[in-house]
Amino acid sequence: MKKSNLIYLVFFFCVFLLPSCTDDLNTDPKDQNVTEEQLLQIDPTLAGLVSKVYGSFALSGASGPGSTDTPGDDAGESPFLRGIINLQDFTADDMKNRWGDNGLDQLTTTSDWDPNNKFFRYLYNRVYYTVPQCNLLINQVNQYNISNKEQVKSELRFLRSLAYFYLIDCFGKGVLLRETDPVSSTPKPESSRIELFNFVESELLDIEDKLPNRISYGRANKNVVRMLLAKLYLNAEVYTGTPQYDKALTYCEKIINEGGYQLAPNFVSLFSGDNDISSAKDEIIYALIADPLNSQSYGNTTYLVNGSLNADTMIINDFGASEGWAGHRATKAWYGKFKNASGSFISNAEELANAPDDRAKLFWSNYLSSDPTKIHNFEMNDYKKWIDGFPSTKFRNSNFLSVSSPVPFSNTDFPLYRLADVYLMYAESQLRSGTGSVALALQYVNEVRNRSNASSISLIDLTLDFILDERARELNFEGHRRTDLIRYGKFGGGSYLWPWKGGVKDGAAIPVTYNLFPIPFSALGANPNLTQNPGY
Repeated sequence: MKKSNLIYLVFFFCVFLLPSCTDDLNTDPKDQNVTEEQLLQIDPTLAGLVSKVYGSFALSGASGPGSTDTPGDDAGESPFLRGIINLQDFTADDMKNRWGDNGLDQLTTTSDWDPNNKFFRYLYNRVYYTVPQCNLLINQVNQYNISNKEQVKSELRFLRSLAYFYLIDCFGKGVLLRETDPVSSTPKPESSRIELFNFVESELLDIEDKLPNRISYGRANKNVVRMLLAKLYLNAEVYTGTPQYDKALTYCEKIINEGGYQLAPNFVSLFSGDNDISSAKDEIIYALIADPLNSQSYGNTTYLVNGSLNADTMIINDFGASEGWAGHRATKAWYGKFKNASGSFISNAEELANAPDDRAKLFWSNYLSSDPTKIHNFEMNDYKKWIDGFPSTKFRNSNFLSVSSPVPFSNTDFPLYRLADVYLMYAESQLRSGTGSVALALQYVNEVRNRSNASSISLIDLTLDFILDERARELNFEGHRRTDLIRYGKFGGGSYLWPWKGGVKDGAAIPVTYNLFPIPFSALGANPNLTQNPGY
């Protein structure tokens, strides 16, 4: 069980202070009758008050896995992390889902997207649940006489910025809600991608020095803010038309030089049930916390762990799970990026299982099974067939340091930000901007590779295309891939094909308008000032 000092306060604050979202775009939460004296007596630093907003990125609701903060949305399907995996990984070249659910099926085949897709609505609703709650709490905190007021407000402003970042990345526009907005029933105007970008940038720059270098695990500190700034600048050319890779590099440097983080010695430890106490904790910059007792959810890493397991072909207890949902598998576009012992790209399951790179060994092929019906196929000829493609066992619920018992819900925290990503962003930003040190860029990439027993590369190998492939090898299933491919100009269109892109087994071109998701019909209906993205 997690030793978090935030969890036990979530229920109180959810029930007494934070009403649910009832309208996509014009939510004006109303304060409940809890006095300042009562509040501060329970929680003198307001850590519990903020924890509910942190929880909105990890849980569906505060009353267990069947509850939801966004009325009308499915509690199991709609949590933030599940949405990011669905929209970032299943839509790209890495993971495919076989369930055939309406909505999810269109994501996994990158085809037939429309504004009615419930998974677009889920993420949009989650953004517009989180932002008003942040605004409400910022206004409430302003009324309290506490010593850490600026820190608490800065944490809330970060969480609001994080929600807006995904709005910018996925939808490209929306309504900008601030805590200073007057209460009004009049629909607010639409804000452009650049306007949202500028707001998030200004917020993060203002709060960077208002947060300490470290607070406690699972909370936003100075380096978490810097990480979001680096992400914002890394993708600035896509978001605004103006590249800012030099700024991305600057913020990567700050994290590397001032954050005090270091790569975990073992890659698997980062994705195990005790990653909050093992050496993985030294690499994780910001995590979404999971707990099998106190923060159960079908949408946190439970979705990644259980969704990648099948008791018919795997011993799921070995991965700390008591349930296998038989849903997610990777394609050769993903595991084919690894090299075998001879230095050639992987072409079959045996080569993958015996590859020198530890990361390659995390794909399950079952190629030694005596039952041929349980051996997974290298080619994904049918994305709805479980044994077509290799599931990833990267995320598991088993402990790295000790023996653990299988449970239905995950105890594995999700490392939203970690140092290896910073190293790879530094290298990409250096190559794109020409600033920084090419020697350090090469060093950082090799540190990431060597940690998993992959061979070092030389300076001649350090290219943008290599970085994109290394991000695939290092960061698969971590919610980055669609954004990476768009930044490289390889998502929309037909310059890069992967299995089942465009609904075709060997891949087909898709409209470049797919670089943005459609604005959900429910949002358009709630605010007539919103306009639809092109192509939908």
